[in-house]
Amino acid sequence: MAVQDVSERHEGYEAYLEGYARVLADASATGRRLSREELASRRALGEQAAEAGIGLRALVGAHMAATQAHWPTGSGVSVDDVLSAATQALDAFAEGYERAQRHAVRQEEAARREFIDDLLYGRSDLGRLAQRAERYGLRLSYEHAVAVARGPAVYDEGDPVLREVERALIGRFGDRSILLTTKDGRLVCVAPGDQHDVLAHFAKQAFAATGGGQVAIGRPQAGPAGVVQSYEEALNALDLADRLELDDPVLRAADLLVYPVLTRDRQAMADLVESALGPLRQARGGAQPLLDTLTAYFDSGCVSAEAARRLSLSVRAFTYRLERINKLTGADPSDPVHRYTLQTAVIGARLLDWPTKPL
Repeated sequence: MAVQDVSERHEGYEAYLEGYARVLADASATGRRLSREELASRRALGEQAAEAGIGLRALVGAHMAATQAHWPTGSGVSVDDVLSAATQALDAFAEGYERAQRHAVRQEEAARREFIDDLLYGRSDLGRLAQRAERYGLRLSYEHAVAVARGPAVYDEGDPVLREVERALIGRFGDRSILLTTKDGRLVCVAPGDQHDVLAHFAKQAFAATGGGQVAIGRPQAGPAGVVQSYEEALNALDLADRLELDDPVLRAADLLVYPVLTRDRQAMADLVESALGPLRQARGGAQPLLDTLTAYFDSGCVSAEAARRLSLSVRAFTYRLERINKLTGADPSDPVHRYTLQTAVIGARLLDWPTKPL
């Protein structure tokens, strides 16, 4: 009666137990190992069960129930032989099940990576992209903003740094329509545009997890194309940070809009740099030391003592450099009228990598 009760609990799995009783009986009768064909048939059934979405725990129970129900009898059949045959059959079944699961995981990972590439680069039909996005909890008809974090290492989907940041975000916000991934070795977070606290927390966690990395946050933009735009803004902010030597842990594209404006007409900016700073090449040692002097001066709020400290110079030596700049260029860095032109030219020089590269 007990065997019947166990079997009833596992009804509906007969298709995945096909031939099991025969294999159990044949192998137990002689104590032999299962043949290659028998093992292959068990693996194939395990793959089918995994593809059907049936839990492995329930299938193991069904095999145990079938073993009880079809326990071989007869002379020469030992308990050890029956259990050995059942173990081999179940092991092959589980191998096929796990193989199908690994294949499904690889397919899912490939599909997710393809979606992320299409989302960040806008390479797919926007209507289809919006439909695919719903699978990952994103509604692209709304505004989204993208944050990008970089650190000293290159990160991929399996990196523990990504898992650490993911746990922190989900632990605080749940999924909340957040997509966390990696791209080109950086951490990427896509979040609804009105949930500024999500990206702020991502920036905080990414900074900590990467050991002091830098995070850039694009502006909220609407629609599938808006994700691409916000992502590009974040990347451009990181690029600007390199060229301008900005060391802020968090960069917001909205705060850096003046720089794309300055570089929109590259030739005009090059002309300004050449006109305002070109004469510095006549200085002993070339233009770079005096360009560094102007950079430190403007970065310190035009406070000579602070700028001198940053350059490890005495105030007197620093003041001499400012006078030399005035003499060569005809512009006085301390004069508000001249300061704007010089400061804009200095920014342009840093963006254009002058004087290292020719204009």
